[in-house]
Amino acid sequence: MKAFVFPGQGSQKIGMGLELSAASPAAREVFQEVDDALGQKLSAIMADGPEDALTLTENAQPAIMAHAIAVLRVLEKEGGISLADKADFVAGHSLGEYTALCAAGAFSLADTARLLKLRGQAMQAAVPVGVGAMCALLGADLAKAQALADAAAEGEVCTVANDNDPGQVVLSGHKAAIERAIAMVKDFEIKRGVLLPVSAPFHCPLMQGAADAMADALAKTPPGALTVPVFANVTAAPVSDPTDVQRLLVEQVTGRVRWRESVIAMHAAGVDSFVELGGKVLGPMIGRCVADVNVTSVISMADIEALAKEI
Repeated sequence: MKAFVFPGQGSQKIGMGLELSAASPAAREVFQEVDDALGQKLSAIMADGPEDALTLTENAQPAIMAHAIAVLRVLEKEGGISLADKADFVAGHSLGEYTALCAAGAFSLADTARLLKLRGQAMQAAVPVGVGAMCALLGADLAKAQALADAAAEGEVCTVANDNDPGQVVLSGHKAAIERAIAMVKDFEIKRGVLLPVSAPFHCPLMQGAADAMADALAKTPPGALTVPVFANVTAAPVSDPTDVQRLLVEQVTGRVRWRESVIAMHAAGVDSFVELGGKVLGPMIGRCVADVNVTSVISMADIEALAKEI
């Protein structure tokens, strides 16, 4: 069984999609459609930067999605591979869940781009710059991370945002609480804490304003039928009913990304092969979560051609 998975924020880089655009009309069509949907030349920012424009949340989110969907479209149109035929499940890390839903047919490409642009803007607007922060805990499992978050909170928000793999957990919340957590890592036998270069504290209760904005947006642009079930971030379980998908996407804004549990659950459901489209971020995490699986990361035309032969 196969799962197709899609990366989240942090996987963007200048030049993303350039090789695909040069090699494939299918990729160029994706980037043009996203540009048209957003009314901006996002593809130019992806290709040439500047870096600070690409890392803006409202640009990074649709850019990462567009890149992954371009890889998928090239694979489908030129590799003759249908995701609906080859994938048993899809999943994505945070914003990658929207990419997964686009891949599974629940949202059109244009709607996915617009939803992610809005999601990025709403997340940025939910908390004033400098009020929130996030940190990665290296060498921490969920239990240690939760204990540290509880100790560092001191009446402020400090919570587990991403449970990525057995040795990497991300905390999110008020900046002072996150700084206290980093200072206390040794007390909880955690190797180190690293402040993340993010503009807002994602996946914590401080994002409630963004969750409300997404509830309104998704009411106007609800998901349709899925060709493949999606493993939802907040439940680490497969979902195929569009009403459930819509509700869980709203919960996802303030809720924990249960990536480690999702990978373990997909493996338990019979998945022995994971294909990451548009990045090489999730593959290493997956390898640390479960053994005896095949993980393939697909970004370039060479990657696409190799995968098309393999599956």
